[in-house]
Amino acid sequence: MRDTFVKTLIEEAKKNRDIELITGDLGFGVLKPYFEQLPDQFTNAGIAEQNMTGVAAGMALCGKTVFTYSIGNFPTLRCLEQIRNDCAYPKANVKIVCVGGGFVYGSLGMSHQATEDIAIMRSLPQVAVVCPGDLVEAAEATKSIINVPGTVYMRLGRGGEKRIHNKIDNFEIGKAIKIKSANSDKKKIALFSTGAILDEATESAEILENNGVSVEEYSFHTVKPIDKEVILSCADRFDTIVTVEEHNVIGGFGSAVSEVVTDYGKAVRVIKIGLNDVYCSKVGDQKYLRNEYGLSTQKIAKTVLEKCL
Repeated sequence: MRDTFVKTLIEEAKKNRDIELITGDLGFGVLKPYFEQLPDQFTNAGIAEQNMTGVAAGMALCGKTVFTYSIGNFPTLRCLEQIRNDCAYPKANVKIVCVGGGFVYGSLGMSHQATEDIAIMRSLPQVAVVCPGDLVEAAEATKSIINVPGTVYMRLGRGGEKRIHNKIDNFEIGKAIKIKSANSDKKKIALFSTGAILDEATESAEILENNGVSVEEYSFHTVKPIDKEVILSCADRFDTIVTVEEHNVIGGFGSAVSEVVTDYGKAVRVIKIGLNDVYCSKVGDQKYLRNEYGLSTQKIAKTVLEKCL
C-alpha cells in the first residue's frame, strides 16, 4: 500500500503544486521517488513528530494541502495534542498518513503497533478517518482525501497486501464497497471489515460459505464519516452483522457500526472481531500475531461459526 500511496501522491502533486509531503525522518527508501521528482514540495522534519504536525498545520493555514507521513503510532498518538489543537480545531488541510496500521510492525513490539488509532482519531471532531483495504482502495483514497476539506487520517498497511479489487468505479469517501452478495438459500450474515484485514475477511467468507453461512461482504474504507445507508440496509435484512478490524474492539470500527445500529433502533446483533481490549504482548510478524489474537482467516471464520450456528 505504501508504494501505491507514494506513486499516487507523486502523480497528484505534479498536478497540484500546493501539495506538500512532510516526513518524520523515515521512509526514505519508499519516499525517494517523491523527493527526487518534487524536492520543493518535500520536507524532512526530523524525529520530531509534534513539530512535523505543527509545521504541517502552519503550511495548511497558508493554503497548502499537507501530508504528514510516519509509521505506526508516530504520526498520531505521539503528536495527538498538535493534531487536535493545530489541525482539527481550525480545520487545517492536513492529511495524516500512518503506514503500518495494526500488527504490521509486530516484531518491534507494542510501541510500534497501531491498535487504538482508529478510536482516538475518530473521536476528534472534524477529522475524517480512512482505512483502505487493498492497494486499489489506497490509490483511490489518496486521490480522494486531497479534496476532503480539513483534517483527514489515513491508515495504510505496509506492503504485500493482497489485491482484492480489479478496479473501483465511483469511489467515494464515506461509501462502503460491496465485495459479494449473500445467497438467499442459506443462513445469512453481513460481514464488514475496515483496513488491510480485508484479505483475511474475504477469505473467511469463503470458509463460511462452505459451512452453510452465506455472507454479504463490504469493505468500509471510511470509518468516519461511516456509511450509515449500508449499515441500516444490512440491519434490516440480516439478523447478524460481523465487524472485523485489526484494532481494539473498543471505540474502533465495530463500535462505529454499533453506534449507527443503536441510534436508529435496529434489532440486529453486532459481533465485533478485533483485539479484545488488550495490548499485544507477543512478538512476531503480522500473520503470526493475527492468528494469535483471533484475526486470521481461520479464526475469524471459527468465531463467526461458533456464535452464529
